[in-house]
Amino acid sequence: MKACACHILVKDKALAEKLKSQLDKGGNFQQLAKKHSICPSGKKDGDLGEFSPGTMVKAFDNVVFTKEILTVHGPVKTQFGYHLIKTLYRN
Repeated sequence: MKACACHILVKDKALAEKLKSQLDKGGNFQQLAKKHSICPSGKKDGDLGEFSPGTMVKAFDNVVFTKEILTVHGPVKTQFGYHLIKTLYRN
């Protein structure tokens, strides 16, 4: 199985919740990723490309491979910070 996902990574849970609220009201994921994400993927609109289970940390994988696609999930805490995750597709 493979999936394609994008995310916004921030250090602070309050900021993650604020961004999630903006997204829930129709905010642009790509623009928010570019502006706020501390992950290098932020420069690419938060796009992580296609990957297999086990590539990302467990909490991240759980969202990408089990939760509803095209929905923003999170904040999801990992050792890197707080993620807002949107799975684009799974096959």
